[in-house]
Amino acid sequence: MHYRYITIEGNIGAGKTSLAGKLAEDFNGKLILEQFEDNPFLPQFYEHPGKYAFPLELFFLAERYQQLKDEAAAPDLFTRHVITDYLLAKSQLFASINLGGDELKLFTRLALVMQSSLPDPDLILYLHSPVEKLIHNISGRGRAFEKNISPGYLQHIQNSYFDFFKSRSDLRTVVVDVTAIDFMNDGLSYQKLVDVITEPHERGMKIISI
Repeated sequence: MHYRYITIEGNIGAGKTSLAGKLAEDFNGKLILEQFEDNPFLPQFYEHPGKYAFPLELFFLAERYQQLKDEAAAPDLFTRHVITDYLLAKSQLFASINLGGDELKLFTRLALVMQSSLPDPDLILYLHSPVEKLIHNISGRGRAFEKNISPGYLQHIQNSYFDFFKSRSDLRTVVVDVTAIDFMNDGLSYQKLVDVITEPHERGMKIISI
């Protein structure tokens, strides 16, 4: 691989955690996964988003920052690659959807200060699927607190990611349409993703289909 620090991103249900885990195993990478189940506000947020959005996003921001600071930014003599299933900027993207007014202003100030002390990934691989497939994937994994996620919410998240990538031409971002492939069970599809990751890419956003 050309890149040491690789982030697999995507909407809810896109398969980013599964792919990150498989890549880390195959390439002796240091795997850093978001510990979303540790957030005590997550179930309450899906039931009462207006009431719990601010503590939910603050908790996620603090946890993501601490984890990336401790594990992604630190050198590791025993692994060649660091592979994560989230960007710290994810916190700000979700906050822009779930918060407003003074809460969003305060959150944004905190997030920008934290982001400035962390390195950017060498490569971001964004797994793109249409909302209909995401809903199917979410339903299939059977997490009770996700049952009320709406198609509109997922579409809003999708749009926010693309707006972010377009605004950050300094990042190396590859958007891969994985609508018609099963990279966890089809070896050929998985190898195509590996080929994408291992080839050199220019900075900016590139959209490809495999």
